Amino acid sequence: MQEYGFLSIVPPLLTIFVALYSRNVIVALVVGILSGSLIIVDFNPFYALLDAIENQVLEEFTNGTQSQVLITMMVIGGFVKLLEISGGARAFARRMLSIVSTRVKAQLLAWLSGLAIFFTDSGNSLIIGPLYRSVFDEFRLCREKLAYILDTTSSPISILIPFIGWGAYIMSLIERTYAEVGLTENEFTVLIKVIPYQFYAFLALLTVPIVVMTGKDYGPMKRIQHQYLEARDLMDLGAGTHDVEDEEAAQTPVGMFLYPLGVMLFLVGALITWHATHGGITGAHIRSTLIISYLFASLTCMEMMRRHQGRGYTEMLGDFIKGAEGLVYVSIVLVLAWSLSSVTTDIRTADYLASLISGTVAPAYFPMLVFVMGALISLSTGSSYGTFAILMAIAVPVGYQLDASMYLTIAAVLSGGLFGDHVSPISDTTVLASVGADCPHLNHVTTQAGYAGLTGAVTIIAYWMAGVYETPYVLLVAMVILVIAMTTAMRLFGAEAVPDKRPGL
Repeated sequence: MQEYGFLSIVPPLLTIFVALYSRNVIVALVVGILSGSLIIVDFNPFYALLDAIENQVLEEFTNGTQSQVLITMMVIGGFVKLLEISGGARAFARRMLSIVSTRVKAQLLAWLSGLAIFFTDSGNSLIIGPLYRSVFDEFRLCREKLAYILDTTSSPISILIPFIGWGAYIMSLIERTYAEVGLTENEFTVLIKVIPYQFYAFLALLTVPIVVMTGKDYGPMKRIQHQYLEARDLMDLGAGTHDVEDEEAAQTPVGMFLYPLGVMLFLVGALITWHATHGGITGAHIRSTLIISYLFASLTCMEMMRRHQGRGYTEMLGDFIKGAEGLVYVSIVLVLAWSLSSVTTDIRTADYLASLISGTVAPAYFPMLVFVMGALISLSTGSSYGTFAILMAIAVPVGYQLDASMYLTIAAVLSGGLFGDHVSPISDTTVLASVGADCPHLNHVTTQAGYAGLTGAVTIIAYWMAGVYETPYVLLVAMVILVIAMTTAMRLFGAEAVPDKRPGL
């Protein structure tokens, strides 16, 4: 087998560099694939183009497993679109507002609503944000606080759910990289075992109740909240701009959300249980389970929309297709990511990186290093999906060569990508949180950074401890550290968010 030496790391390095420079993941992946093909064919441009298209991209696109993943993603996208159009999710969130009576309840319910809308990270903020704006205004809480809660309950909850689009996407990357290194463990099983090690997702979700229960803010959030209180009477808060949406939500039955979601969850549980008791669960079983469950959930949603809203099936089918089309970008990223993985396998990138790292980076510290790398890539590109695609193809093979924990390594890729995406000003979820809360985008970025940055620092410590002890119980220790760190920061640098009570409270 040919040895490429230093050239074997050029494609992934070039991919990362172009991603950071251009902030375009697709362009970066294409450049990485083409550079790898150039190396494979001894720098003949014509043969490189043929190799990239025929042996890499088309080979991955026509792969049976990969095609199943793409179909699964499209079906999930169609369901999410129907659920958003139906207004069911908005109606569910509005019902929760009926029990709001204090500032603490208002913030915690916004957080819980975000957890409940787990099926869409991008739609989360746009569904919940408009409903809680007036509530936060009433309790004299700045919109930046709402944006922070929206952003912190979008991607962090979605990445922990294995049977939605995020799970399908991640499993496809796991399946591909495991095949490259010769590991045969089922990708669904791997993802389930990885969940307890996704430290940043759990810690980020924990920060919201900590902040809410202390009743204080620190850093830029403290400054913005203070400025908001001073200018309260002069601000145009946009009250009444969402009366139509609120009226529609009031008229939409909450079952529009609960019944389709219930059908999906029931079928997922039933089919997985059936497969588990009839020969075991394979990746194909998971994909077929998701397709069947989401199709029946979509039909349930369509029927309810027909009965309650008078919509025709032709119109709703068009909406379903639009939702599927919305995942074309993700599908392109997936195919290109698989192709880059194939290229790096052909030129033995992992072997060369492992030979360089061996003796310099202990296996126990490798997951911590991966987390930091993932955070930097995602911060610069604004894409957790793209970061997963770029880094998974590198980190898993190298970690395997170093004998590092595969579960920890994969979790570090996911957590790093999530953290960088969470604090990136160019991330779509960060932008949508600002839109959903109707606050200045840069205000949201800076106010959130104080909380997310502290969470990221604790996450680094968690991966260091997990690398040394390799136990999921590190998560509990990290949670304790986060509570202590954040409450201490509140005590030393914080101030009461709303020092004076709203009249009548």
